[in-house]
Amino acid sequence: MTAQTEKLLDVRDLHVAYGKVEALTGVSVEVREGQIVTVIGPNGAGKTTLLSAIIGILRSKGEVHFDGQLYATPDVEILVGDGLGLVPEKRELFASMSVQDNLQLGAFQRYRRGDRGYETTLAEVYSLFPRLWERRHQMAATLSGGERQMLAIGRALMGKPRLLMLDEPSLGLAPLITREIFRIFADLRRQGVSILLVEQNARAALKVADYAYVLEAGQVAMQGKAADLANDPRVIEAYLGLASKHQELLSS
Repeated sequence: MTAQTEKLLDVRDLHVAYGKVEALTGVSVEVREGQIVTVIGPNGAGKTTLLSAIIGILRSKGEVHFDGQLYATPDVEILVGDGLGLVPEKRELFASMSVQDNLQLGAFQRYRRGDRGYETTLAEVYSLFPRLWERRHQMAATLSGGERQMLAIGRALMGKPRLLMLDEPSLGLAPLITREIFRIFADLRRQGVSILLVEQNARAALKVADYAYVLEAGQVAMQGKAADLANDPRVIEAYLGLASKHQELLSS
């Protein structure tokens, strides 16, 4: 990676086990300020486990450094308060609450700290996702899949994260909505939000990212500039070949 920007996230030698089965073995990743970094790989490679361990949902061994600070035992509440956000794969919305209430809950920690700037952030989220503004009084359960993903991202942004981690944001979405979501990532970077993107749609992920890691069987099998990996014969054969040709629709 380039040395021009500071490391925002630095994960070193991360190990996660489910009982006696090791899901991650010595994984190290980093994200620098202003970067979009992606982690690609097959199902079961440990991608979701990686994000869950970084933010403290899963217990792990290793080191998680965020914004220069070592979190010996990562804790969700502390890390979110310090500027790390996560949009989980299942989105985890409050279905019986309105769009606006879901968004405001994303700023709960800021409100508790006495930060009243969340109203400005709410306006910024609505500007980023005009569709959420149109549906702000609807229950989250009534939204389409793409709108739910927008709401999940918007709710995470309400916490004013410096780094946003996204787990499979294109999962189950139509190609048109996927392209819209991925375009928003570039907008977020321009606004100063760095992104760690876990994505099975390797073609779309490599197109938007600066740097990439390939995770296989709980280990980093390859890493490098996203553009380089997109042209690597091994990556093309495994993730970008004929079997994944439909991904071209989602990344164009």
